[in-house]
Amino acid sequence: MPRPFRFGVNLLTPSPAAEWRATCRRAEELGYDVILVPDHLGMVAPFPALVAAAEATERPRLGTFVLNAGFWNPALLAREVATTDALTGGRLELGLGTGYVEAEHETAGLPYGSPRERVDHLRHTVRELDRLLGSGEHLPRPAQRRVPLLIGANGDRMLRLTAEHADIAAFTGARPGRTAGTLEPLTARELDERVARYRAHAADRAAQAELNLLIQIVAVTDDPEPVLRPLLERQPQLTLEEALALPIVLVGPLDHLVARLREQRERFGFSYLTVLEPSMEAFAPVLARLREESA
Repeated sequence: MPRPFRFGVNLLTPSPAAEWRATCRRAEELGYDVILVPDHLGMVAPFPALVAAAEATERPRLGTFVLNAGFWNPALLAREVATTDALTGGRLELGLGTGYVEAEHETAGLPYGSPRERVDHLRHTVRELDRLLGSGEHLPRPAQRRVPLLIGANGDRMLRLTAEHADIAAFTGARPGRTAGTLEPLTARELDERVARYRAHAADRAAQAELNLLIQIVAVTDDPEPVLRPLLERQPQLTLEEALALPIVLVGPLDHLVARLREQRERFGFSYLTVLEPSMEAFAPVLARLREESA
């Protein structure tokens, strides 16, 4: 029996209080299950933004998608997590990753490190959060007995770490690009291999993790070429047909998109789907149809 779908939206745009709360309420009205925020310079500070989102909404859970572990000291992060979970009434889901934009570390005056060093720091952060937040003596205390942990992963060591610790395994559907700070999309076959690698690492888990996919481009349309033209310009190695087949691309007629997400859940196991804020409205009819068919 496949997991029921869950839907998240990652809010990217800093805005004044009234506008931020209105966007969060709109996400709730459209049926999103999780309101998420990223961790990039130039975007909202994650934890106060989530507290404001909680004040504006009643139902959605709230998450980071994902925190750049290199920005955070584990002890200070544990304080932020516990406080935010308490202030949101136990609605927090913590997403963590290594970070991939070196320029942000330079701007912040923080070391970037090699890929191995970044994964090592993330592993240390995860273990320290488990130790601190799992202690009955830690103050402040989160509202939840365990704040669900999402890890965003693609590389082998990250997939192993995800299998060991994460309640939610988030697949980026992309890998670091040739230009610093950019990403290149994975084909369905490449993503098959990554999911299979994760499943091999997670084979001995007592409870299987929820699998998440970030969908980068969404449009309900009978004419996909104009929508995908910017992607094709950035990724000239792709044809239009190849771009339409990418797991992170969801462009086409409504019935086709609904069927495609059901097929991807069957093929990869992705039941938790996240879209970016610019796609929040465009994805809403797909979300509604999938909910209607599952009712």
